[in-house]
Amino acid sequence: MTFGRLLIRPNATPDRHLMTRDEIDFRIRPGKPRDHQPRPPRVRRKSQGFLAQVHQAVRRAGGDPHRLAGKGKPSGRFNARGRGAKIAAELKGRNPWSRGPDGTRMRARRVTVKARIVKLNPQRGAARGRSFVSAKAVDAHLRYLERDGVTRDGERGQVYSANEDAADGRDFLDRGREDRHQFRFIVSGEEGVDLSDLRQTTRDLMAQMEADLQTRLDWIAVDHYNTGHPHTHILVRGVTNQGKILNIAGDYIAHGIRERASEIVTLELGRQTELEVTDQLRREVEADRFTRLDRMLIAEQEAANEFADLRPDHDTLDTMKRNRALLIARARRLEKMGLATEVRPGEWHISDRAEGTLRALGEREDIIKSMHRALEGKDLNTARGIAQLAVHRDKLRERITGRVLARDLAGDGNGNRVQLVIDGTDGRVHQVELRADYCDGIGRGMIVAAVPPPTEPRAADRNILAATDSDGTYHPSRHIVIARAEKITPDPDRFVAAHVRRLEALRRAGIVERWSADHWKVPQDLPKRGLAYDREEHGPGARLELVSPIGLDKQVTHDGATWLDKELIRQGSRDLREAGFGLEIKRAIERRKQVLIQRGDAQDVGQGRIRAPRDLVQRLEAREIDRIGRAMAAGRGRDWTPVKHGSRFGGELTGSTQLPSGRFAMIDNGMGFSLVPWNDALERRMGQQIAGIGMPGGGVDWAFGRKRGLGL
Repeated sequence: MTFGRLLIRPNATPDRHLMTRDEIDFRIRPGKPRDHQPRPPRVRRKSQGFLAQVHQAVRRAGGDPHRLAGKGKPSGRFNARGRGAKIAAELKGRNPWSRGPDGTRMRARRVTVKARIVKLNPQRGAARGRSFVSAKAVDAHLRYLERDGVTRDGERGQVYSANEDAADGRDFLDRGREDRHQFRFIVSGEEGVDLSDLRQTTRDLMAQMEADLQTRLDWIAVDHYNTGHPHTHILVRGVTNQGKILNIAGDYIAHGIRERASEIVTLELGRQTELEVTDQLRREVEADRFTRLDRMLIAEQEAANEFADLRPDHDTLDTMKRNRALLIARARRLEKMGLATEVRPGEWHISDRAEGTLRALGEREDIIKSMHRALEGKDLNTARGIAQLAVHRDKLRERITGRVLARDLAGDGNGNRVQLVIDGTDGRVHQVELRADYCDGIGRGMIVAAVPPPTEPRAADRNILAATDSDGTYHPSRHIVIARAEKITPDPDRFVAAHVRRLEALRRAGIVERWSADHWKVPQDLPKRGLAYDREEHGPGARLELVSPIGLDKQVTHDGATWLDKELIRQGSRDLREAGFGLEIKRAIERRKQVLIQRGDAQDVGQGRIRAPRDLVQRLEAREIDRIGRAMAAGRGRDWTPVKHGSRFGGELTGSTQLPSGRFAMIDNGMGFSLVPWNDALERRMGQQIAGIGMPGGGVDWAFGRKRGLGL
């Protein structure tokens, strides 16, 4: 390396008296340190500045160069001003290694802690656009923590607290409705399966956190054993025991909780020997996920400012030297994956996209494992091969209809997204992620449809525009005549009634105008404006539609309209494949035919075919509504008042009921009781007075009021 210049004039005489001042002065001119070692032509090494060399030396000594001279000072509500900052500073960077009485190196037990701060309520001065989690989503998160199949015995998860083995999770949420935020933690010990009492371990951890944070904590927890690593979900209210807002230092959340949990687990299981730690690292060499070996390689590359230097004579940390063989094996594995390059013997360049790619692979592997667990629960693991598995995450691009095999929290389980495993009618098994409030009420065994945001205008909008006069006038009566003449459908009245219901929805959005029951004003760009309306109503991401709340076996014998009946009338769908759930549906349809024949709802014409009335579904639905409606009316002491085409009705919206044929609103006018098809607009009208008129095909023309007795 070049440090300066010695300036001596050539051929100068040694006679001191004959020398000039310039000839005897020795002047040092510090220059930029340079590395003159030859580099291979494939990768050009950048010259390393003096400050970079200092940072490298600090890193190798186990320090953080970014904290030199006050750099990296934490700030923000959950950092410098939070509780536990002093404790976190003492715990952060603590060496987990120690030596036993015989001199053997041993390491503390590793514990993974995932944390999330959930914003519940906006406060005065809150930033605009900041996302807050709704109370409905918070309730859904707790329900998923308490769901079936998460204990050792496959039972429901049990909420517990510091003093109660069976705590009331709903009461905990109610106490925190007005809190600004809520803390969510997932704690998982590396060898958690060996812990004798996971519940007591959690209580010890929370007691230590209370001592560190100097306040009592209001918390609940649920232990889960449904994965390969037992773990605990912990919910903590964001208030102190004095009712003030609880701010926890970011460093304590990131490091302190993990160190405290490690202390507790190590106290029970003892420290790990160096041989045990090496065996764990050896299993990570071939792993298709982001591992500790990858983290070590990337850290070494950042310290050297370019390469991960694994040469035997290279000056590096003791940890790197001890695991050099494993690191080289991992680097060769990454090279096969296209994520690393050996620049020259012993020097590796790790790709900038390595960490992101490996983490994505690890997440996908976890999803595949969860899908296999769902299939095993239904004894379908051998019937559905790996080629039939489709992972969509939150990027659904096609409609998926099928049976729900499993539901679980997506990602690390701390968020408000739900993962569904759906056995599709197309013969494949799909994984889809949706918002938790979109999946409320959805259980295993139900038949659902996951629907992506619309990208094309509805066929109904195109049909309406095609039947509209040149002056923009649409007449339903004229549309019926066209449908009969062109034989578009066997039931023109019901076909046009569906289009009128679409117009009613667009009228409420201000897109079309109704001058009379048979006179509508329609814009020329109806398909485009209808698509924009649908996309706004749908919202971002996929949504879930409940197709049938009961499974195939119950649908076969059900006395009422079912989804199987609709598929039967359609004479099968192209989505029904001769494999997987599609094949099960086809077999169920054949059994349903026999039930309909036995009940006199259809006639057998031989060769597996039946003759059924065109309005079979409507007849079965009306029969079920009449049977259930009479029973509900009698239970309320009311007269049963069925809603028919052209009949007016009104009353208080008292609730809704889910039938196999769909969801129905319950209308009580004080004397009569009615069931009418549900509309999403009714969700905000519970307890209010509503009115409407029965439309052809079972639809309703709604009118809403606020006081009893207000009608059309």
